[in-house]
Amino acid sequence: MTENDNAGSAATPGQGGGPSEPNGPGPQAGGASPPPYVPPTPQEPPATGGRGQIRSQEAGRTKPRPPTLAEQRARAAAIEQQREQQLAVEAEEARRRKVRKRLFVGGGVAVGVVGVVAIWYAVSSPDDVEAQCTRDDVVVDDQYCDESYASSHGGYSSGGFIYIGGSSYRYHYGGSSVPVGSKVTGGTYTMPKGANISTKSGTVVQRGGFGVSGGSKSGGS
Repeated sequence: MTENDNAGSAATPGQGGGPSEPNGPGPQAGGASPPPYVPPTPQEPPATGGRGQIRSQEAGRTKPRPPTLAEQRARAAAIEQQREQQLAVEAEEARRRKVRKRLFVGGGVAVGVVGVVAIWYAVSSPDDVEAQCTRDDVVVDDQYCDESYASSHGGYSSGGFIYIGGSSYRYHYGGSSVPVGSKVTGGTYTMPKGANISTKSGTVVQRGGFGVSGGSKSGGS
């Protein structure tokens, strides 16, 4: 081997057999330095409408979410159920009004009949009148207006008067009830027709009633 061969076989830079270059890129041609390393800026993930997140709403800008098909069906079913309940309530109320009307009409007929009977009874029922035996407008004992008492004492009756021993007695009807010795007030000396007339002591002067008339044996007519 010659010297030229040894020289040619010497290791050249960058080839295996010579010292290795350090790791990493070396200086670029022309002596320029590489730009500094800048880490990437992290980006926030876009907001989604997932569960557990709250989205703010702005008046006049946020649009309401349209109802789903299931919600629309549920709403329609609720409206239909409400309408059916309302119709049922109206039908029941109409039935009750009809029943009340029938009861009212039937009751009115019954009340009408009872009313007619009550009016007839009120008209036909005689009035209760108290009679007081008097002499010259002053109340005396009832016996002086009794025909039996008058006949037993030589007296008699005529024209509604009882005459005993030169004195005349007669009944005074109605008016204020006053004790013996007091003057009568109000009332009348004419016997009321159809009235139940009795004295304070219980003597019956006349029994009245519908279609009934008559006098008493113990008083004037």
